[in-house]
Amino acid sequence: MAASFEQETQEHQLESTLDSVDRAEQAAVDLARKIGFNEDDQNSISMAVRECMVNAVAHGNKYNARKRVYLKLEAQPKTLFVTIGDEGDGFSETDVPDPLAQENLLKQSGRGLLLMRAFMDGCEHAPRVPHGTLVRLVKRLAED
Repeated sequence: MAASFEQETQEHQLESTLDSVDRAEQAAVDLARKIGFNEDDQNSISMAVRECMVNAVAHGNKYNARKRVYLKLEAQPKTLFVTIGDEGDGFSETDVPDPLAQENLLKQSGRGLLLMRAFMDGCEHAPRVPHGTLVRLVKRLAED
């Protein structure tokens, strides 16, 4: 970890495009590297942010050019917080099919929340006011 690193916050309003997914993923990985996360953790952060952004763009905003995705990256010396918000209709977790259920194993989608939770130390979602969904991801540096 860089001794001079204290904290940093970045906020971005992104278009509902796959290019925005790439931009958000790169910004999160760059900041994770700055904090001192190793390559494995950077890859975990990358996958979780990508899954979350794809959900926001595709499922939340449905690629609507008038809707934005909101990205907030907060870095502290040992923790990265990633908050992603969309302007969609929101969702209920009970409506999301279990990706580990036998009938869903071969489906192309439905694993986003599972992967985010597997790759990060924290993953919470809540309604975004006035509409949409906010997802907050947390990754902490492993103690040496």
